[in-house]
Amino acid sequence: MSAQRPRILVIGTGDTKADELLFMKACIEASGGRAVMMDVSVLGDPPYSPDHDKHAVARAVDVTIAEIVSSGDENTAMTLMAGGAVQLARKLQQDGEIDAFIAIGGSMGTDLALDVALCLPLGVPKFVVSTIAYSHLIPPERVAPDLMMILWAGGLYGLNTICKLVLSQACGAVVGATKMMLETRASAPAKGPTIGMTSLGSSCLRYMKTLKPALERRGYDVAVFHTTGMGGRAFESIAGQDHFCAVFDFSLQEITNHLAGSVVSSGADRLENAGARGVPQIAAPGAVDMVDLPTWQDLPAKFSERPFHAHNRLIASITVDADDRREVARTIAGKLGMAKGRSALILPSRGIQEWDTEGEPLCEPEALAAFVDEMRRAIPAGVEFHEIDAHINSDTFVAKALEIFDRWVEEGIIPRGMPAKEVAA
Repeated sequence: MSAQRPRILVIGTGDTKADELLFMKACIEASGGRAVMMDVSVLGDPPYSPDHDKHAVARAVDVTIAEIVSSGDENTAMTLMAGGAVQLARKLQQDGEIDAFIAIGGSMGTDLALDVALCLPLGVPKFVVSTIAYSHLIPPERVAPDLMMILWAGGLYGLNTICKLVLSQACGAVVGATKMMLETRASAPAKGPTIGMTSLGSSCLRYMKTLKPALERRGYDVAVFHTTGMGGRAFESIAGQDHFCAVFDFSLQEITNHLAGSVVSSGADRLENAGARGVPQIAAPGAVDMVDLPTWQDLPAKFSERPFHAHNRLIASITVDADDRREVARTIAGKLGMAKGRSALILPSRGIQEWDTEGEPLCEPEALAAFVDEMRRAIPAGVEFHEIDAHINSDTFVAKALEIFDRWVEEGIIPRGMPAKEVAA
């Protein structure tokens, strides 16, 4: 497997970006890969013969190019082409004909490429060269958990020195990533079932320092996600792909961010995907008493008088008031109530993040009490509810989480971990 030439699906509009796409093909092949060309043009034709032309893309969604052209406008046309590209790319990957993909585009091409990236499994290298990379035009829900992007500097129209530098980096990166993926997959050691866990750093929330090794001793592979917007997005996306046997979703602060309109958001479906797939979930309201905002922007007026903590030059935290915390409690309860599998909530009534302890800048006992009160009222009957007289960063909290987990394992709700002697280091 390691000797295989990486097969890279290259997606773009060959009628307008032929020079760029052919340059990418040459870079990929010079790096030891093989380019598999997919053309997603609508109006014109590329001056080369793609492996998968625009007619094949259209057929993948049971339409013709003529029907796409007459569908209405460029948005409708490219949305149809995106659907075809998704279906075709998924089939090529499932049939073992491609190992990775790379796409180039402006806003139109990026829109299509993001759909393709989401349709491919975790671990398949995905690279998008885009004129809108890292932009707030891209909502978190559209970002695959292992997506790689590079800003297409100088890439609006035709090849130039700057454009070639960017494209050559991107092509080298995707070929290198694919080679390493194939080698790793061929020699991957045995691991136990995977548990997804969320946290906000390791100082604001630090239970994972004890929980992770305890679960690993039980024979599980534990992945911890940093819930600063995109971390929660990755967690939700992977949970929706059935990669987790269970989740410890203890940092739900992105729900507060989303309700407050912060750009530090993981999308509207935070705390929903594991439950929708029936994955057993143990939740806790870690850090839901605050909103994360960019430190480099002026504070919105509604937060100007709230307690404030600047974590670094990128991100700052501001507490929300008692009424907002009650809304967060109701939202959490509603999301847990939708779960198709077993759910539990641990409510640590003495505090839900490090900076809300006595003497810290975000300590507001009355607002915390309001949240605890609303959480008690709102939690659905079908969700296990465990209120503990402790802080979320305490040993008591960790012990309660492990107690619930171990009981669910004994009941057969969660599969047993791999025996220690079989787990690779």
